[in-house]
Amino acid sequence: MKKALLAGAALNLLFAGAAFAEITIGVAGPMTGQYASFGQQLKIGAEQAVADINAKGGVNGEMLKLSVGDDACDPKQAVAVANNFASEGVSFVAGHFCSGSSIPASQVYAEEEIVEISPASTNPDFTDKRPGNGIFRVCGRDDQQGEVAGKYMADNFPDAKVAVLNDKSAYGKGLADQTQKFYEAAGKKPVLVESYTAGEKDYTALVTKMKNAGVSLVYVGGYHTEAGLIARQMKEQGMNAVIMSGDGIVTDEYWAITGDAGEGTLMTFSPDPRKNAVAQPVVAELEKKGQTAEGYVLYSYAAIQAWAEAANKAKSTDFAPVVEQLSSGTFPTVIGDLKFDDKGDVTLPGYVVYEWKAGKYDYVAAK
Repeated sequence: MKKALLAGAALNLLFAGAAFAEITIGVAGPMTGQYASFGQQLKIGAEQAVADINAKGGVNGEMLKLSVGDDACDPKQAVAVANNFASEGVSFVAGHFCSGSSIPASQVYAEEEIVEISPASTNPDFTDKRPGNGIFRVCGRDDQQGEVAGKYMADNFPDAKVAVLNDKSAYGKGLADQTQKFYEAAGKKPVLVESYTAGEKDYTALVTKMKNAGVSLVYVGGYHTEAGLIARQMKEQGMNAVIMSGDGIVTDEYWAITGDAGEGTLMTFSPDPRKNAVAQPVVAELEKKGQTAEGYVLYSYAAIQAWAEAANKAKSTDFAPVVEQLSSGTFPTVIGDLKFDDKGDVTLPGYVVYEWKAGKYDYVAAK
């Protein structure tokens, strides 16, 4: 009788283990620090994707479990996060956000055979110099974004005195350089090119320099915190120049910093995925929870969708078969049907121009 009871208990544990088998995946970004709003975007999208996939039976019959890594947009911390994911045995990471984090972390993922799909890292080097074939992104590239911005500035502000600023980061400087390249290719030349230090609070000296140069259009290659402070300090000095930036300001926190000084700010970003019919149920579910689908929320969701579908098609979460599927398949997601090229870049529509008005951003009105 005792042996029978023990055998029964062991069998129950075996079935319980099978019933609750889990696959751990990761999401990584700046969960703390000055860019934490973007980390939260990635986390919100990842959590909702995991919940929705699990509600439909998981991946190959196993439930997903999400591990969250905080890299604070710091390269060294990003490598530590990647190594920690490897020790946890994750097979996939949706991340990172900052290009300066994704690029060094991708070395770890390549060595450990972990699939990485970045929802937001736009520096061309992330895929042009990728260390392995398991590195992908579902967003565009800064050479694409810079071309749209540079041409827009030349076409719509033909007589403007332009300043091009960057925050010295892989993302900010890369984007500013690409924008300047295409602006100059259109026969224009900025009157001022300057770098600033991210994390500072006082940019009055930089604003004064731009004001004295008669700058009427400021391109900011960087993130929302510094761009917002520059916008506010420009207004305080009576400088009425238009600000233009990239996807580093695609968060409501930009307006929280600028207030009315952000009115009329232009930015480049991919076509708003919140407007996609297929994304509406996800957007509605997030709003019901009091959460946002702004910025890169749906890109994080889509990265997990693509990996999960590839794993289902491969009937495995092992690196090689999943990478084979990702490299050859097409994946329906909330941001559109994803297909990756030989570099791991996604073949989706490029960038469009948005304008901030009354605290919200939307497509720039046709002139």
